[in-house]
Amino acid sequence: MILVLNSGSSSVKFRVVDLTDPAAGARGLVERIGEPGGVADHAAALAEILGGLDPAGITAVGHRVVHGGSTFTAPALVDDAMLKVLRELTPLAPLHNPGGIAGIEAARAALPGVPHVAVFDTAFHASLPMEARTYALDRDLALRFGIRRYGFHGTSCDIVSRRTAALLGRPLAALNMIVLHLGNGASATAIRGGRSVETSMGLTPLEGLVMGTRSGDVDPAVLSYLHRAAGLSAAEAEEQLQRHGGLRGLAGANDMRTVLARRAEGDPDASLAFDVYCHRIRKYVGAYHAVLGRLDAITFTAGVGEHAAPVRAASLDGLSTWGITVDPARNAAHEPVISPDGARVAVCVVPTDEELTIAEQTHAVTA
Repeated sequence: MILVLNSGSSSVKFRVVDLTDPAAGARGLVERIGEPGGVADHAAALAEILGGLDPAGITAVGHRVVHGGSTFTAPALVDDAMLKVLRELTPLAPLHNPGGIAGIEAARAALPGVPHVAVFDTAFHASLPMEARTYALDRDLALRFGIRRYGFHGTSCDIVSRRTAALLGRPLAALNMIVLHLGNGASATAIRGGRSVETSMGLTPLEGLVMGTRSGDVDPAVLSYLHRAAGLSAAEAEEQLQRHGGLRGLAGANDMRTVLARRAEGDPDASLAFDVYCHRIRKYVGAYHAVLGRLDAITFTAGVGEHAAPVRAASLDGLSTWGITVDPARNAAHEPVISPDGARVAVCVVPTDEELTIAEQTHAVTA
């Protein structure tokens, strides 16, 4: 019985995973940590979580950590020395890692008798080749501050690529695929034989596709321009890209369901947001097809990817020359394979399960 924790700055999501019956465990979410009406801190959140569980049955705890930098390229047992290094990586993910660290510290205090394992979103992308991970910056500056492409959504890419291979009845090692993880955060990853060879998120989860509140790709000079022209500080300019961009910036709503409903009513802002969102995905699919050379499958996953049929159709529209087509009836029915029979590229819809992946990797480390 493995307790999986996904700790943010103001919330802790949990799930108990029995690897013999993964669907059976308890799960839930404690929100508003440190806010009026919520619990005081992560220790109080853990106490609330464990109050509804049987702590004696928990054999290990797996923690989702967003950024492992270049140091952690595989799941790692948590100890004091490891936590010290993880704290030193905080500047790479100031919005994400502090909450993860707070959750780890609280869980270690609450459950000191079981092993704790950190599982990193970035680890799956440790296989990125140098030409894909390297930014064209001054090399000494980049090396000094660890500036490179790290990639995220790794635990999702791991399980989704394996599930896609199983769905198609083909060995993972023989498949070239693109995984489109489309949720409030969104990324595209090119995977060759189960290994990440290119991915859209970079030093941080801000780069790449249009997301719920994140802008994705913009000219880097936008930040300095906002400083000069709008008088924004560096932090305020980044806040615009992180919290007020994406679908929220374009349409005033970060939920794709809201955007689709307003688009259906003829709202021009929602229509533009949808078009920009899908255009960016299409552009990455074309680029990653070129990177892979041969493309066997495209897989949509996560909240938008699994449920928004119009996004899937529009994102791949016009790519039939490359053997990429979507069957309208299958897409509307959210079938596991939404491409026509005999299509050169299989287009799939595969549910992700990051908590299960974290539990599997935790078990592998502690068994």
